[in-house]
Amino acid sequence: MDLKIVGRHALVCGASRGLGFACAEALAANGVRVTLVARDITDLGTAAKRIRARTGARAEIIGADLSTEAGRDAVLQVCQAPDILVTNAGGPPSGDFRKLSREHWIEALDANFINPVEMIRRTIDGMIEREFGRVVNITSMTVRVPVVDLDLSTATRLALTGYVAGVARRVARSNVTINNLLPGTIATERVKQLGDMARRLIDTVPAGRAGTPAEFGEACAFLCGASSGFITGQNLLVDGGLCSLTI
Repeated sequence: MDLKIVGRHALVCGASRGLGFACAEALAANGVRVTLVARDITDLGTAAKRIRARTGARAEIIGADLSTEAGRDAVLQVCQAPDILVTNAGGPPSGDFRKLSREHWIEALDANFINPVEMIRRTIDGMIEREFGRVVNITSMTVRVPVVDLDLSTATRLALTGYVAGVARRVARSNVTINNLLPGTIATERVKQLGDMARRLIDTVPAGRAGTPAEFGEACAFLCGASSGFITGQNLLVDGGLCSLTI
């Protein structure tokens, strides 16, 4: 399927590994110029080499902490006019809600709510002027079906979900879409870190397995396609049918 986005420019956050990398790779395979952002410049270099080897595309890299204003400033000074924005931050740690301090909540909000909100705010007007824009936020299936001890992730991503619901409708007339991709049990390092919790979830997935990062990346690329302009303000589950059984 031709997504008709050859030559477009994508800024992909948290792209050195996992789901962010998978989205960047899928976009590059569809002819999009990709700029990868993450904190570790060494990991970014490795990611860029992998994309070049697999797709033949050259990826730009920017090392920055997007949970800080200084980090966002640094990225947007270099990448000023992306057509596509993929926001992504590593999930906050799991834990007993009684042990979550104010500092835990502020850190989670900065990474998983303020970061994407600010990146959207600072890139959306350019998309409106060019009459093309695609924003995809990687959130989590927990916004649909909360998981015990993932309160930091669930609450902050629900905040982003509410924000997108309003803003997406404000910009839709300009061919700018904002959607959320909700991963279930995708075989990333993050899922492996969840240990028994992840294994219990995988056992209940109707597809009988964990998803692959490549499958998730293709879903992201589809939402970024020129023909996806009538899909906006949505929360697309990529979970092998897991959540549909519990709603």
